[in-house]
Amino acid sequence: MNSSPLYKQIAKRLKKEILEGNLASGDAIPSENKLAETYNVSRVTIRQAIDLLVSQELLEKVQGSGTYVKERKIEHDIFRLQGFTEEMATLKKITENKIIKYEMKIPSDSIQKILQIDEEEPTFFVSRLRYVDGVPLVLENTYLPVKLFPDLSYEIMQGSKYKFIEENKNWKIKQSFQEIIPIIPDEAVTNLLNLKEAIPILKVKLWSTLQTGEVFEYSELFFKSDEYKFKIVANR
Repeated sequence: MNSSPLYKQIAKRLKKEILEGNLASGDAIPSENKLAETYNVSRVTIRQAIDLLVSQELLEKVQGSGTYVKERKIEHDIFRLQGFTEEMATLKKITENKIIKYEMKIPSDSIQKILQIDEEEPTFFVSRLRYVDGVPLVLENTYLPVKLFPDLSYEIMQGSKYKFIEENKNWKIKQSFQEIIPIIPDEAVTNLLNLKEAIPILKVKLWSTLQTGEVFEYSELFFKSDEYKFKIVANR
């Protein structure tokens, strides 16, 4: 027999609905009357359960509108140059990289120009699915010139690329250039990111340089827009 207060039992059930995705970020929850009817309890009990979940930052009340599942998007500061693993570590998130593809590849002409490499010069092409707290958040397709990274390995790319560059290669990363484009993902990206449907997502084209001016990577990243948001601070 469950001895915990009834409102805590209701809160636990609602929390389970949220964590399992049955109530998504930004969704309005049913009215107090509807929930009281569903769980066969009083509105006072429902109100206590909701207040508990608000205090746990799972729900938020909007005056004159209702109660909503609080958005838990990860904020990315576009003006800060840091690796994905480093960024998630500052947020106390657990990351994991799943290698989808690891091969040598001759990139397209446009990518060759960005990387400033000769025609037919090989690159490592690495496709990684990047997980945060067990959830696939970003698909990253990266090209790295073989002449710069002859020692690159599958195992290295399962960890932090930037950490390898700065700590193992002892190189300094200078800057990153990014283009952000909203797109409708194809079926492959939709499936890898575990999207329920082909909803708009953010595609980022990115290339980064060392202090020497050399371009050491070209990447295309696909971010789940329901889990990730970009933050821009503009000063005047």
